[in-house]
Amino acid sequence: MEGTAWTDERLDDLSKTIAAGFGRVDEDVRELRGEVHLLRSEMNARFDTLQGTMMRFGGGFLVGLVGLIGAVLLPG
Repeated sequence: MEGTAWTDERLDDLSKTIAAGFGRVDEDVRELRGEVHLLRSEMNARFDTLQGTMMRFGGGFLVGLVGLIGAVLLPG
């Protein structure tokens, strides 16, 4: 099997091709990071809403439980 001769021009072409490929990968990674950042922000907003709902439900449940205990324990 014979070796392939690499001329300076062919090496320059290879270098340009590789650099262009890395440029595309870099652009894709930056775009993906932006999408992940946006998704993370949306998820945080949803978790904040869920936490508020859970706090309101828990508070209402606690008030109801205290009222029930009071009604059962207090002579009436």
